[in-house]
Amino acid sequence: MAYYQRLGSVPGKRHTQHRNPDGGLYYEELMGEEGFSSDSSLLYHRGIPSQISDARAWDLGDLDTTPNHPLMPRHLKLHDLFEASSAGVDVVTGRRLVLGNGDVRISYAVADAPSPWYRNGIGDECVYVERGAARVETVFGAFDVAEGDYLVIPRATTHRWLPVTQGDQGYAEPLRAYCIEGNSHIAPPKRYLSRYGQLLEHAPYCERDLRPPQGPLLAEDIGAKPEEPTEVFIKHRGSGPDSTGGLVGTVYTYPFHPLDVVGWDGCLYPYAFNVADYMPITGKVHQPPPVHQVFEGSGFVICNFVPRKVDYHELSIPVPYYHSNVDSDEIMFYVDGDYEARKGSGIGKGSISVHPGGHAHGPQPGAYENSIGVHYFDELAVMIDTFRPLELGEAGRAVDDGKYAWSWVGGKRGGGGTDGGKGEVFTTS
Repeated sequence: MAYYQRLGSVPGKRHTQHRNPDGGLYYEELMGEEGFSSDSSLLYHRGIPSQISDARAWDLGDLDTTPNHPLMPRHLKLHDLFEASSAGVDVVTGRRLVLGNGDVRISYAVADAPSPWYRNGIGDECVYVERGAARVETVFGAFDVAEGDYLVIPRATTHRWLPVTQGDQGYAEPLRAYCIEGNSHIAPPKRYLSRYGQLLEHAPYCERDLRPPQGPLLAEDIGAKPEEPTEVFIKHRGSGPDSTGGLVGTVYTYPFHPLDVVGWDGCLYPYAFNVADYMPITGKVHQPPPVHQVFEGSGFVICNFVPRKVDYHELSIPVPYYHSNVDSDEIMFYVDGDYEARKGSGIGKGSISVHPGGHAHGPQPGAYENSIGVHYFDELAVMIDTFRPLELGEAGRAVDDGKYAWSWVGGKRGGGGTDGGKGEVFTTS
């Protein structure tokens, strides 16, 4: 983020002595982007950040992907990925790969267990909380996140997820996390920002809507010992599948607890943003998807479709026109409400629609006509558009309904082609 934050104890001048109560030095760490040429923060540690006492390999699980070939729109049912009886799943090691390419990976987890300490050494993460709640502890401070929150976590930020579980105060339902991992940084769209980084008047949110971490947060604040050896799981580049960025994992053991930052300042830090604070941009006629954008990374954008007043021209058609986004794959995650354009397709809460570049997609039969005269859409969805084709991960393959491609014609009608491997015939309701 472009605006400055300061938390805890920092010296009056950067790169100068900062002493602890015993007279020893705190250790300054610069965490910066783009080789000292972009946003950064200075963190002051009790321990030496480079100290590790052990390292071992971390198996990241099945990250193989399958091309979407022959080219087909698809319906992936994420709520079928985890059994209601599943236990011991955490947001870090339990996430399952739905879709991915060399720029971004989309995963999903239903979690009830604390995650290990973790950092992503590949790129930033943006985690959307579909349901449930969690405390997220980071070296910058802590967050309490709940339904509708995005949490943007910069590359190399050590953190862990602690879901609110049954029996805890505030528990309503299990934590459902929609995890977007970039191979780059994730930030507000450049067109929303001044040349100095302030969110402009036409942006659908502003700095007041962003929640910085609360802290500082030290080991003793969570009941741990500062000198406690601690494992940190690290995702980084290596010899993994090229289709998802060549990821591999390593577990470091530090001879002290990672929550040792007594203070920090700068413009690089994690932050939370709730989708309810997004102010939708509407128009007299239907507005294109870029007006719904909330974040961007290299090779992809993130948008959200929120409850809103829709087109008010006397001859308007409120649902989207049919469109061929030839440069993008469009991935829509349906979170809540009643998504007008997809009525009759079988898509509901927890569904993903995959509309690949090269396929002209749009409303289901009847939705185009039935939307005339509608003045308000009660819907909530998170959309990711990528500029390189996405491939199906193991989770995506597991919950592909195999029939969505034929939903515009009422069912597959022969011709010897694929049916998505499910052997089913779609019948519209």
